[in-house]
Amino acid sequence: MTTPCIICVAITGSLPRKADNPAVPVTITEQVESTHAAFEAGATIAHCHVRNEDETPSSDPDKFAALKEGLEKHCPGIIVQLSTGGRSGAGQARGGMLPLRPDMASLSVGSNNFPTRVYENPPDLVDWLAAEMVTHGVKPEIEAFDLSHILKAHEMWKKGQITDLPYVQFVMGVKNAMPADREVFEYYIKTVNRLFGEGAPWCAAGIGPNQIVLNDWAVSSGGHARTGLEDNVRQDKSTLAPSNAALVRRVVDLCAKYERPVATAAQARQILGLRAAA
Repeated sequence: MTTPCIICVAITGSLPRKADNPAVPVTITEQVESTHAAFEAGATIAHCHVRNEDETPSSDPDKFAALKEGLEKHCPGIIVQLSTGGRSGAGQARGGMLPLRPDMASLSVGSNNFPTRVYENPPDLVDWLAAEMVTHGVKPEIEAFDLSHILKAHEMWKKGQITDLPYVQFVMGVKNAMPADREVFEYYIKTVNRLFGEGAPWCAAGIGPNQIVLNDWAVSSGGHARTGLEDNVRQDKSTLAPSNAALVRRVVDLCAKYERPVATAAQARQILGLRAAA
């Protein structure tokens, strides 16, 4: 348990609105300020979406550029991870921000059910997004909503479509997708170690009330943890989370409980094989 724990903060997402929790940051300024507080609390990856003025999701590269610039200025060394998720756009518009060369970008390599629709990631789009990430030197974070997504990531890695050792994130607790099941979680870890090598880094994210559950499982199992208002707007069943930073501090407390150091930005970059901050 000596490996430092990387904390990723998913600051905004595409769905939560201020009506759900006034702390959800929507404008670029709000997102930078919220991330800065989370960074100071211990987060070293910022998972980023952008919104329009009416709070609807956007894939506008100019908005991503402004957010990336603000984060790099106010959170020195933070790992900027931009979302290519399907709620923000359609087709190749989902990867329109990749020429900005963020440190990382999310990559969903397969389709699955979401609460009210199918989350579509057709093979030709997955291949195109992966190729764009290679072209622009962006490390993908594999969003694994299903076991098959881990196996697909391995196939793409062996074929050279993913050039670095994949960083897989287990996403559990999405309605109609994979629930937060401890035995499945343990098998995910076993599968990552078998396919990518013992000790390959991985992360876990839980949705809604499962966030703190997956935080605990990840920290106590030697993995890395994602938190933030994108996935969960509550501190507990009866209390809204006051900020992204407050959710990050819960993970920091778990790291103390399990006697794991919290990764600095430099340590996180080293663990993930990323280039040094500019």
